[in-house]
Amino acid sequence: MIRRGRTEGWLREPIQGLHTWASFHGVKFDGIKVGPLPGFEDRGSTVIAARELIGEKAEPLMTIPKELILSKQNIELMAKSDQHLHELLHALDDFGRTTRGAVLTFLLFQATICCPGVKDVGVHTPLTEYIKYLPDELLPTFWSEEELELLDGTTLRSAVRAKMNSLLREFEAFRAATENIHWCAKLWWDEDDGMLTFDDWLRVDAMYRSRALEFPGVGDAMVPCIDMANHASGDATAALYETDDDGNAILILRHGKDILEGGEITITYGDDKGACENIFSYGFLEDSMASARIMFLNLDIPDDDPLRPAKIYVCNTAPGFRLVDKNDSIEWESDFVWLVVVNEEDGLDFKVRQTVDGGREIQAFWKESELNDTSKIRTFLEQDPLWEVFQLRAVVLMQGRVDAQLATLETLGSPTQEGLIRERPWRLATQLRKLERKMLESTRTILDKQRSALLDTETIQRYLGLIDDEDKDEEQVEEDFT
Repeated sequence: MIRRGRTEGWLREPIQGLHTWASFHGVKFDGIKVGPLPGFEDRGSTVIAARELIGEKAEPLMTIPKELILSKQNIELMAKSDQHLHELLHALDDFGRTTRGAVLTFLLFQATICCPGVKDVGVHTPLTEYIKYLPDELLPTFWSEEELELLDGTTLRSAVRAKMNSLLREFEAFRAATENIHWCAKLWWDEDDGMLTFDDWLRVDAMYRSRALEFPGVGDAMVPCIDMANHASGDATAALYETDDDGNAILILRHGKDILEGGEITITYGDDKGACENIFSYGFLEDSMASARIMFLNLDIPDDDPLRPAKIYVCNTAPGFRLVDKNDSIEWESDFVWLVVVNEEDGLDFKVRQTVDGGREIQAFWKESELNDTSKIRTFLEQDPLWEVFQLRAVVLMQGRVDAQLATLETLGSPTQEGLIRERPWRLATQLRKLERKMLESTRTILDKQRSALLDTETIQRYLGLIDDEDKDEEQVEEDFT
């Protein structure tokens, strides 16, 4: 439906008309305009200075009425005066009460009532027209199979695969929840004339994922016009977004930032996001990005671990570990890895107990202490005399995973652009591979140092049988004598 609407023109408006839409609905622009940046038209539209802007002035560059903020709260308000929207959200139950569920449903609903053939469904709002100005983002969920193969060996490949599976489950659940609503059955799900396909779900997901901002006082939301601004991190961020005393969304130039006429006004989508997430959610990488910043490597519990089924059952953390570039060094973070490296002989135990309703569940224990949350297992391990042993196991486990990831990248080599592979996916995949390989190599060096340091500790030496208590006594006597 959305693809057809873009092609036929009923779901597309030229960006030049955005200023008229904004003025008509109470949006105020002060010294800015929205459109393609000269010389960078391939990047789409952005926010541009219409005159020289001085950062010392406190007047907002944009003011967007609070009623236009596309948030869960506003969607619920609109549903009170729109019977069909209310029906949808009610049918979706818990999913319709989440921000993501409400926004995706609203976007799909607005696209539907824009269709010339749809009559007597929905109430038109200012946001019905706004979605016509939103561009189609080339996120990895829209890459071809050949383009996705360029990501083999990167952390983005598994992320896209998992996302596609998640989106398919969402779409099937959405269909099951709405197919008994009369107008939905007729317009969306009819076997011959149904308008909705999985492609439509991908498109509203891309609209939301690439434009949602964590707005102060509102939470996750899409904010018309402000969401046209591109991202720049650190000192390159030109403007900040927030809410004023009346709850309206405003865009303010950063203190000390001066923008020449024709210059781009950027915001930050989050400086702590890594290269993988930037491509995944926004479909771009900053030219200045010199590090992957954050990587998540998945881990499996070994098949020969006798406690594997029980560990999987009680696990409530992401199955892997995160690498973070901090202060020119790589740090790793994980709750899952500690569950993997401990065994029954260390003190980990599982018991089956009966629940109040007569069912059964597995409960984890660490040396007779109940472990209600496996993400807290590290707290117990840190107090154990073998803490350094557990650290060594974790480091060795992660070393193997990092080496395997590097080996995959080295085996595949550099991707080539051939056939129907588009320039942008090829360029992004190439850049991501370089950044992640660099970070993995740094991680390998750091883990090697951690491993060596742990092997030199007395706890490890004693655990490996390289020294015993008798040796320690002799050393102590000699020290006392001296």
